[in-house]
Amino acid sequence: MTTIDTDRATRGRREFAEVMTFSAPEDATPAAANLVDYVFAEIWSRPALSRRDRRFITLPCVAAADAEGPLVDHVYAALNSGDVTISEMRETVLHFAVYGGWPKASRFNMVVDQQWERIHHERGQTTPEPEPLLPLVTASDPELRVSGGEQSFKDINCMPVAPTRDNPYSGAGILNFVFGEMWLRPGLGMKERRLITVACVAIQDAPMPIMSHVYAALKSRDVSFDEMDEIALHFAAYYGWPKASNLNQVIGEQKQRCLDEWRTELETTS
Repeated sequence: MTTIDTDRATRGRREFAEVMTFSAPEDATPAAANLVDYVFAEIWSRPALSRRDRRFITLPCVAAADAEGPLVDHVYAALNSGDVTISEMRETVLHFAVYGGWPKASRFNMVVDQQWERIHHERGQTTPEPEPLLPLVTASDPELRVSGGEQSFKDINCMPVAPTRDNPYSGAGILNFVFGEMWLRPGLGMKERRLITVACVAIQDAPMPIMSHVYAALKSRDVSFDEMDEIALHFAAYYGWPKASNLNQVIGEQKQRCLDEWRTELETTS
């Protein structure tokens, strides 16, 4: 047993250094030891999700948790490793702002600026000037923009209808900005946006958004069944097993829903 535990600790310290781009802490407390021995030795190294994919689950979790140290460390590691570019990181902050709240995203954004400067200072380089804003691919005309948001909502959520536009929340918010612009921005891929969103809605225990975004990620095939199962485990490590238990239950239900729908679609077309 001692040999196995020692081996796991060694693997954990090695994985920690690779993921975080700095050495594991010399801390024998149970929480710190198990962070290395379990979270890094056994979760980050699992093959069902790439290390890059896991970044987009971890970042919203530590940003939402108001955990200063972990947020700093994971922003630094994601950028320093090259797994996430600065443009992708800034787009992650914006996506998080929509699903996790602008106040928490404001802190997240400040940490990104600080860690980007820190990385260049450590490398003896001058911090580059901010990149130009990404060109928008959506219409500037308000009516065309909302109409585009309606179609985008249906496509992204794999739903036949979009919300009505008769109130500020759904019209100016959901249709005009969230699906009329944000989901369509070129700075992040669809899979990365799915990962961030699933983590955010699971954090907030929002029943309908958890159901709809897990379903859409699976139905679109942007996230596979195995990957979604792995998201629940990784999420558990970074935001707790109780919330992950709820997410895991929803995943099981939505996997069955997709299977049933695909079977019906196959029977209808055959």
